[in-house]
Amino acid sequence: MTVFLWISLLYLTALIGVGAWKARSIRTQEDFSLAGRKLTPIVLFGTLLATWIGTGSVFGNAEETFRVGVAAFLLPIGGVLGVAALAFLAGRARATGAMTVQDVLEARFGPVARVLGTVTLLCAYLIIVSYQYRAGAAVVERILPMGDAGGAAAIVFVALFVILYTALAGLYSVAYTDVANGIVMTLGIFAGLWFVVARGGGVGETWAMLPDDLKSVRGVYGAKEMIGILLPPFLLLLGDANMYQRFFGAKEAGGARRATWMLLLGIAVLETAIIALALAARAHLPGVENPAHVIVAAAFELMPPALGAILVAAILAVIISTADSYLLAPATALVRDIYHRFVRPDASPASLVLAGRIAVVALGGIALLLAFQSQAFFRIALYAYTLYGVGITPALVAALTWKGATPAGAVASMATGLGLAMGWRAFDLAATTGWDAVLPCITAATAVLIVVSLATRSKMTRAPRP
Repeated sequence: MTVFLWISLLYLTALIGVGAWKARSIRTQEDFSLAGRKLTPIVLFGTLLATWIGTGSVFGNAEETFRVGVAAFLLPIGGVLGVAALAFLAGRARATGAMTVQDVLEARFGPVARVLGTVTLLCAYLIIVSYQYRAGAAVVERILPMGDAGGAAAIVFVALFVILYTALAGLYSVAYTDVANGIVMTLGIFAGLWFVVARGGGVGETWAMLPDDLKSVRGVYGAKEMIGILLPPFLLLLGDANMYQRFFGAKEAGGARRATWMLLLGIAVLETAIIALALAARAHLPGVENPAHVIVAAAFELMPPALGAILVAAILAVIISTADSYLLAPATALVRDIYHRFVRPDASPASLVLAGRIAVVALGGIALLLAFQSQAFFRIALYAYTLYGVGITPALVAALTWKGATPAGAVASMATGLGLAMGWRAFDLAATTGWDAVLPCITAATAVLIVVSLATRSKMTRAPRP
């Protein structure tokens, strides 16, 4: 246990040190939120990869792999397709010169679209941050057992660390440490996969240890369930404020495009390796108490301490890089899109940086409260992805690609997507209809966008000129 503790402490201390060092360079909101628009393609690729490969992958996909077996290898498809589509928008997004997704929305569709976008982002991203806290707490409890109150204490510890780290230097610290996070994450996952498979005697022997019902994809997912699983991450990626925030921080549009194509390969390889590791760990640990923690359990119970500690550091890298990114994005939106836009348009650069740090602390505290509301990972992640994907993605894609979209159409689409997604969960319409929220909600949001835009555009065309 000492090896796990010291390696983890060394890693976390290094992250805080980098954050404190980079904080000296922060002068403006653009520095804090966009790393001064200085991100090269390699740095951009590293931070994009570390942002996306998060708790949803290491805990959510592991939980689903434990349940369904090899059918889980279908899970990365949604993310891969989302990145492929995003690659065509990355250059356009950087060329706008915007700082947030909401800047793009207001430039095309007006201030109401900015406010609705901010509300949607806050709702979805704070849910995502909350389960990052719980994932980090699962690791901390393993490293340092805390008794009956350990779960709550560990969640608070992780939350405080993420808040401090994010508030120090914003994207300046996050982007550059994400490169190191990505390297640690890749090495830890592949080393862990190799050792767990070797411990079972090789691929064939490990495969033989699995129950027969986990060895086939047939009959595992119906068409409705497959759509409900693959569409949310696709929609989130296509409009993800974290991804766009990094595009906005790129040195130039071409670099943003190149980094996105690199990301496609990175996600495909790393997500597949994570699922393979979870499946191999499932063969050895069929009775693990919480299926979502099967990879964490493998690090502590199946590997030599040194190798297990590296995998634990990789898991912490995954959690922290995702948590700080999903905390920074809503903090940036709150300051840039509400405070600076409507409350203090004359605010000085220094005061905006301070407001950004205050927003990180406040929103991090709200996410901490949410962290105590649910123990699930996979389904909660899908709901958060759905909430954002149907509330923002259609309008954002239209803002970048369709000149015919109108403010009325975009606002109606955003309100429809967000409202319907929240109502679907509140009234448990998934149980009533047999459909998860994502397909009905994205269909309604897209249809409203098109119909209202065509109708209002037609009216503007017919209106007499003054």
